[in-house]
Amino acid sequence: MTQAPQSGTHVHELRQVLLWPLRLMPGSGADQTSRRPWEVLQALGETSPWRTVIDEFDGDSAKFHERHYNEFVTFLPYVQRFLYGEARTGRGEAGEASMRVFRRHDVAQVRVTSRPGDEPLVLQVIHADLYFFYDVDVVMLNVEVGAGNLPLAQAQEVLYRFGRGYPAGWDEDGQALHCMHKVEWLDARGNPLSVSDAQNRDLFLAHVCQKRAPRIASHWKFLLEPLVYDPVAEPGALRYRQIEYYRMPVMAFLSVEDPQALTRDDFIRLGHVMGNGNGASPYTARQLDDFEQQVCYDRFWSPAGAAPHTRYLCSGLSLVVVGDAKSEYFCCRDRGVLAQFRHQHFLLFLIAHLQKSSLLMFSDRLAEALNCLNVMDANSVRRFKRRIRASFEGFLRFTHRYWFKDISEQALVRALFGMCSTQLGLERLHAEVKVRVEDMNGYLEADSLRRQANTVVRLTVVTIFGLIGTVTTGFLGMNLLAEADASMERRLVIFAVTFIVTTVLTAYTMIKSKRLSDFLDVLSDERLPFWTKMKALVGVWRTEKD
Repeated sequence: MTQAPQSGTHVHELRQVLLWPLRLMPGSGADQTSRRPWEVLQALGETSPWRTVIDEFDGDSAKFHERHYNEFVTFLPYVQRFLYGEARTGRGEAGEASMRVFRRHDVAQVRVTSRPGDEPLVLQVIHADLYFFYDVDVVMLNVEVGAGNLPLAQAQEVLYRFGRGYPAGWDEDGQALHCMHKVEWLDARGNPLSVSDAQNRDLFLAHVCQKRAPRIASHWKFLLEPLVYDPVAEPGALRYRQIEYYRMPVMAFLSVEDPQALTRDDFIRLGHVMGNGNGASPYTARQLDDFEQQVCYDRFWSPAGAAPHTRYLCSGLSLVVVGDAKSEYFCCRDRGVLAQFRHQHFLLFLIAHLQKSSLLMFSDRLAEALNCLNVMDANSVRRFKRRIRASFEGFLRFTHRYWFKDISEQALVRALFGMCSTQLGLERLHAEVKVRVEDMNGYLEADSLRRQANTVVRLTVVTIFGLIGTVTTGFLGMNLLAEADASMERRLVIFAVTFIVTTVLTAYTMIKSKRLSDFLDVLSDERLPFWTKMKALVGVWRTEKD
């Protein structure tokens, strides 16, 4: 890191955007609430560091800039309504946007150390946000950091190591693998707010052994507070659970001294966010034959245009743009590529990962409902039915509110969203979850019809056998017992005895209704002999043997 950067490998400006989808879990005991998650967070007041973000579409034109206008018109109308809601009209209230954003302002910087012995690097925290969504139990942590004047190798290490929820493992010396050696969140004065604990291997091992769930690193746990990690025993009305890989989806903006000086291996490492690798080739040549076709968007990779030699790299889990630091348009935060990266491109990346995380959340719900099902327990069956129907209703709302195949007609945004969707396998995942949800709902419908059919059979059997007694006792209005003039006490006794006998016979007929139904089927079959029908009648009272 102390070595002077060579030409073409110097990063004038680095922006890294992390987007971590997490599943919101219901609270337990006193933490249970029917309020929406953002309402719970708002109700915490000063005890929470998160504050509602008042967006630029609140009617204050002084805060509304051209970059916000460009962002808005990029998307198709139905995506605009999802992202921004609808304006207040004279006929009623304004339509609300489908997401709520909260931001914390106490974290101003983050000091990171990539490897033991490396000099720490201080990154500016541009913002740290939480995104909540209507009808979807998903929350997204969004952190944007920036730095300037870095060697390319150091920028690659930051991109590779910073966005890790916990260490992947440890080497023989006990050093955490693939993540930062040390991370410190700092306030505006440079005072530490939280320090990572990735090197404390025993804590992570014990947590996985006891909880059967990974342990979130302390600095990410601090940043998410007052949200509580669900596997731990700490109380909290807002609880979350990991839903995707521990490596957070990442976006990156790099303005370099000379983009053409970057080698193919450099672009491969940036596109797949693989670290610097000390000059070694990341994959074999055969595995990388289709890198340019699968990952690169090279429409602007030419000497012409306002931002010459600009290259987009999209692998689904990452979206990286590399361009010339000497291009004013590329580095412009109001109208240029940097503005597009922080607004339009961020939103398309967010939509793609919202779709993926929501589908995974629905899949988890179905699996949990099946795991909790006990067919011998009526209450468990009822809870299972409620959970499946709720998942079916939630999936319908998700499909109609958030499932977009196209979000823009602008060629760049349309292409990047298509690349994200393809790389993440969203079409396949949506089809798979849709089939599972429909299968579950179809099972419930079939089970409901089966129960209704069984009820009809039982009622039919009771009606048939009850008809015999009804016709017999009511023939020509005949009364077997002339007790109309008897005393009230005698008539009440006769009524009670008759009621009890009739009730017992009806209940017994219901108990035997399945076998009596089988007997009626045999009795109605003209092809069967008389003795077979008598055997079927005797079989009504025969004890079944295993």
